[in-house]
Amino acid sequence: YPQPHGLSTPLLPPPPLPSRLSVADSNFVLGNAQVPSAFPVVYCSDGFCDLTGFSRAEVMQRCCACSFLYGPDTSELLRQQLRRALDEHQAFKGELILYRKSGVPFWCLVDVVPIKNEKDEVALFLVSHKDITSTKSRSGADSAKDTGGLRRFSRAGGKGFNASRRRSRAVLYHLSGHLQKQRKSKHKLRKGVFGDKPSLPEYKVAAIRKPPLILLHYGAFKAGWDGLILLATLYVAVTVPYSVCVGAGSEEGLPAARGPPSACDLCVEILFMMDIILNFRTTFVSKSGQVVLEPRAVAHHYLAGWFLLDLVAALPFDLLAACQVNVYVGAHLLKTVRLLRLLRLLPNLDRYSQYSAVVLALLMVVFGLLAHWVACGWFFLGQREVEGSPTALPEIGTAASLPPLPPSMVGGLQGWGLLGGPSLRSAYITSLYFALSSLTSVGFGNVSANTDTEKIFSICTMLVGALMHAVVFGNVTAIIQRLYARRFLYHSRTRDLHDYIRIHRIPQPLKRRILEYFQSTWAANNGIDTAELLQSLPEELRADIALHLHKELLQLPLFGAASRGCLRTLSLGVRPAFCTPGELLIRRGDALQALYFLRSGSMEVLRDGTVLAILGKGDLIGCDLGGSRLARADVRGLTYCALQSLGLPALAEGLALDPDFARAFRQQLPRELSYDL
Repeated sequence: YPQPHGLSTPLLPPPPLPSRLSVADSNFVLGNAQVPSAFPVVYCSDGFCDLTGFSRAEVMQRCCACSFLYGPDTSELLRQQLRRALDEHQAFKGELILYRKSGVPFWCLVDVVPIKNEKDEVALFLVSHKDITSTKSRSGADSAKDTGGLRRFSRAGGKGFNASRRRSRAVLYHLSGHLQKQRKSKHKLRKGVFGDKPSLPEYKVAAIRKPPLILLHYGAFKAGWDGLILLATLYVAVTVPYSVCVGAGSEEGLPAARGPPSACDLCVEILFMMDIILNFRTTFVSKSGQVVLEPRAVAHHYLAGWFLLDLVAALPFDLLAACQVNVYVGAHLLKTVRLLRLLRLLPNLDRYSQYSAVVLALLMVVFGLLAHWVACGWFFLGQREVEGSPTALPEIGTAASLPPLPPSMVGGLQGWGLLGGPSLRSAYITSLYFALSSLTSVGFGNVSANTDTEKIFSICTMLVGALMHAVVFGNVTAIIQRLYARRFLYHSRTRDLHDYIRIHRIPQPLKRRILEYFQSTWAANNGIDTAELLQSLPEELRADIALHLHKELLQLPLFGAASRGCLRTLSLGVRPAFCTPGELLIRRGDALQALYFLRSGSMEVLRDGTVLAILGKGDLIGCDLGGSRLARADVRGLTYCALQSLGLPALAEGLALDPDFARAFRQQLPRELSYDL
């Protein structure tokens, strides 16, 4: 599913057992400990099938004690001990003589380990089997015969037992959710095998095991940090072009890089450097959709991705200048590389594309940034034109407001500086005015391009402006249409109804009822066709949604004894219904097709104009399933009413799934009906 953080919820469900139990020689079955006495097998490994000769279909749902492997030489005492361990949810290990499907006996080391869930209840039994016939043959047949298969091994005793425990623990290791491979020395392995008994594994949703000093890319801290970096990036996008194009030479004829850096510039550089450090410890989502937590993989992924761009953008020019380090005069031009950090914002824009207001705001910000950059470029171009061709001042569009030079001074301009003209603030505002008028294609000509260089720049600006005009205002139009899509649909349906009424000459009272019903249903569902919307979803998901939507009806005491499967079937048969004031929901003499639950509003039950009952929120109306299904009275709405109707065919289908509940339902229904029709 396309989430930005992949499988990154705080709790991750374990993968299917067959994919996780990858030990080739693991011979085991998993039994359900929640079913007393039966303990049916819920999973069977391929190794167990190869060992015993039984297929998986023959093993599934049998008792995990594997009594079908017993034979005449199987110790009766060990059988009872194994059964007692299962009943008491205890661990067990012992050697038994078992029989394959072909009837061939073999010595088997059986190891039973209970597995607990998040409620600290034993949910599963892991029953592993190890063929130790060769080991028993070497130890001597007489010793085995004397013990009758009753010999019990200690933790440190027996090579076969040690190997089986290692395999069993490998299985438990996977079941416990430890997915990472750890390189352990032989000494540590022996310590784990012969040392203290490990804690029992747990069968539950596995929590993410995050290494120390690793940041989750979807965590609250990372979200706040990304917001801070976003503000710093926008600050860079505004100030860097201004300082390079407009600020240069604004202070005593010195480049902006020579001036003292501001506190904001220093903070931004420090933030960018800290961001590089944090990115080396921030998780990411792999191509398979898994969250990668391993530090080495995280660092390698960042080095192969955004590291070079972030490093160049974080070069501390202002910090070096603040420390009075001699920086190249034109080094401030390299600060424009920081604008590349805007590319890092692109992957995050997709998650906001579904929000119309956010998209509209982003488009306006992009358009404003582009206008600011064009204004800075126009100012920089004019300044260079003035400095390069002082004799052509009247022809330069950006300097048109400067006073012309006297003819006597034209020949002696070497070593002279420019004086007079508009202020820096006025010049930038004029440049921004030209940029916006060019990008929006509504230029008035009072600020125009005169020199060839200015004309080329204006042509490029107009081309970019045409593209931005199409993108921005095209998206704005689409967003506005999306915002008003429901309103347009409502008016379209209303016009269709009016045309239908006019064509078929519907009388005025009936016309009013039609329009009132349409308006009330539209107000309830906003024009959404629920049946069509849910049709593409799987039936399991539709049933869960129906259980949620119709929980008010299904939580009545009448349905208290129903099983969950029965409730799911019943929920799929519930339909919403609406009734306007004065509208008849049920007419006398009609065949009743459903039970109705009144969610809101008021209704009255009438017979020959006499009010028999007033119904309110929470009332249930219908008929006894064993009696007549013809309505004996009218049911009419007093106010706008919202109801839930459970169709009788769907009710019969649900009752057929649970005979015990069906009997209780039929007995209790007459007492629960607010009015029996």
